[in-house]
Amino acid sequence: MASHPDRSTRPSPTEYRELLRAHVAPMLERATRSTHLPIAACAESVLAADLRASVDLPLFVNSQMDGYAVRAADVAGARPDVPARLRVVGTTHAGHGPGPGIDDDEARKVMTGAPVPEGADCVVPVEDTTVEVADDSAGGTTSVLVYAPRGAGEFIRRPGDDVRAGDVVLPAGVRLEARHLAAAASLGMSGLDVRPRPRVGVVATGSELVAPGRPLKPGQIWESNSITLAAALKACGCEVTTTVVSSDARDDFTAALDAATRGTDLVVTVGAVSMGDAEVVRQVLEDRDGARFAPIAMQPGGPQGISTWRGTPVVCLPGNPVSALVSFVVLVRPVILEAVGRAPLGTRRARLSRAVASPGGRTQYLRAALMRDETGSLAAEPVSGPGSHLVASMARADVLVEIPADVTDLPAGTEVDVLPL
Repeated sequence: MASHPDRSTRPSPTEYRELLRAHVAPMLERATRSTHLPIAACAESVLAADLRASVDLPLFVNSQMDGYAVRAADVAGARPDVPARLRVVGTTHAGHGPGPGIDDDEARKVMTGAPVPEGADCVVPVEDTTVEVADDSAGGTTSVLVYAPRGAGEFIRRPGDDVRAGDVVLPAGVRLEARHLAAAASLGMSGLDVRPRPRVGVVATGSELVAPGRPLKPGQIWESNSITLAAALKACGCEVTTTVVSSDARDDFTAALDAATRGTDLVVTVGAVSMGDAEVVRQVLEDRDGARFAPIAMQPGGPQGISTWRGTPVVCLPGNPVSALVSFVVLVRPVILEAVGRAPLGTRRARLSRAVASPGGRTQYLRAALMRDETGSLAAEPVSGPGSHLVASMARADVLVEIPADVTDLPAGTEVDVLPL
């Protein structure tokens, strides 16, 4: 049955996060397992185990430049006015074998990435050379004139220069981005063991909601919550399986829940969690086992709910767009990041650019923009008042200023905790 704590027992945001964490414990447990995905599907996933190199990289001695593979001793005296003359004994392209080795006073033309032939110990870049082709009476022999000396090892890549077999290339827990996938692919990995992404359905409610771009009738507004929450969940590493916008009709909402729970680990609803007459989310879900619909000591985002539907945990956020996003950032995002294996986004310290007031008894999260003040210190500039309907001002903010429940006034210059949006 639903619980209805009075104002004196409202949990703090920290306490409510623990309630949420316990509520989605099955999802957190599943997330500790690993799943094997093709490497092309691994972007933004979290690596489940250390990736060690099975081979040395580079795999073989190869050229770092387009030029000529030579012996350093043969070009030691080369200079612009007295070039070294070497006989060209062939060409090697990337993807080919190294070809025959070279002897004294010989050179082999090589392209970038091509194997370096036996006997060569450096590469002369092509821009330091010119080519001479003798006439037919001399047998048409091609020579290369080298105008600068090169030391042994110059412009050559050797096995192990990048990584040695057995080295940890990517540690477990890294969030896989393009550069990580490049390293894995270069080691020949066709797939990786990663933490599974939570599958989440989103249901936004409200008979007044209209899809953006469609004309509005009197009393209607454009719907944004489903778009906002789906984007925020994806940014945390979730797979958003379903996004549904429901009216406040009971049958419509239960059908939306049925669709959202299909094959998911979690459902997030937005709206209809307060104590009014048309709070369909609360009315449908509050009497289920383990449900809780009651305010918490937080502004914006006081009304919150948790329940289940067809065995799937449901987290219910308030419907005002600012309240919904602040609730997600403060309460839900830390739990989701834990589920996907990512580190939490910690707070920073900044100084308030102006004085602010806060209601006592509730932790307030004030929208603000970070900037540097005249001293170069990090400052937080509040961009709006406490109203949960001020969605346009939310777009100008990049942090939330956390004001403790026992604080009612903060003068300009006060150092505060800020949480990134």
